[in-house]
Amino acid sequence: MSCSGCRVLRKGCSESCILRPCLEWIETSDAQSNATVFVAKFFGRAGLMSSISSVPDNQRPDVFQSLLLEDAGRTVNPVNGALGLLWTGNWHVSIQAKFPAQGKKAPPRLAG
Repeated sequence: MSCSGCRVLRKGCSESCILRPCLEWIETSDAQSNATVFVAKFFGRAGLMSSISSVPDNQRPDVFQSLLLEDAGRTVNPVNGALGLLWTGNWHVSIQAKFPAQGKKAPPRLAG
């Protein structure tokens, strides 16, 4: 059975799928699909896959999440992206734009 990421990218999925572990932190299949499409539209399918495959297996979920949050930052602030939102103190705008369905759950935390 293919993972949600491969399904929306119309890519063959296997036991060694690089997207599946990246999407495990997202609860629903629909949300996983939406996140994959959103990142793939911004970075491109090849860019997404090459970015994820260029790091060790244990860091791939972090890379996907970073790409997703950068994508959200660029959507809200096209010039400076996520860094600009952090710099101006408006990071919550990016989180709300990207994770509105999480309700009362805490958004993902930045490392550091």
